[in-house]
Amino acid sequence: MNNWNIRGLVFSALFAAIFLALSNVVIHLPFTTVPISLINFGTMLAGSILGARYGFLAVLLAVVLAAAGLPVIGGKGGLTLLLGPTAGFVWAAPFSALLIGWIAQRIQHGKLAYLQLLLTNFLLGSLFLYPSGVSWLAYKAHLPLAKALAVGMWPFLPGDFLKALVTAAVVIAVWRVYPMERIIGTESAK
Repeated sequence: MNNWNIRGLVFSALFAAIFLALSNVVIHLPFTTVPISLINFGTMLAGSILGARYGFLAVLLAVVLAAAGLPVIGGKGGLTLLLGPTAGFVWAAPFSALLIGWIAQRIQHGKLAYLQLLLTNFLLGSLFLYPSGVSWLAYKAHLPLAKALAVGMWPFLPGDFLKALVTAAVVIAVWRVYPMERIIGTESAK
């Protein structure tokens, strides 16, 4: 189980590309520097489908490419992205995928799997990102915490819940055709 496999690495690269493609779906709002994006949707998918190790690797790879200066996350990269007002969200994304994947590997494929995935993805793919994202936004934009929450969290929660709903449905469908065990190289991840 400690060995990396080629299939998992290939899927990590594929999901890094999916994450980067989704990160370019950006809707700017007039009242905040935080745009609506599909970054956390990509994080949820990577963790839920690839598991902890490969999901973390996929999102980390995308962040490293952006850190290297490539304008791949929402058209930004380098210091603009890693030190800008939304950097706290970007830094937390690989760890979000790691935690989602760790739990997803332990979900029994049964009646409650959809609900478990929904809750896992909303809590760890959305709410987990807000402490670092909002606190960095408050620091960088010189905002009081209440204002940072108002422009960096509260308006985004309904959309985040919708992303978690869609992710859970997609993952259940993928698991039926291509179980995580085939990607991570184990007979049973439970």
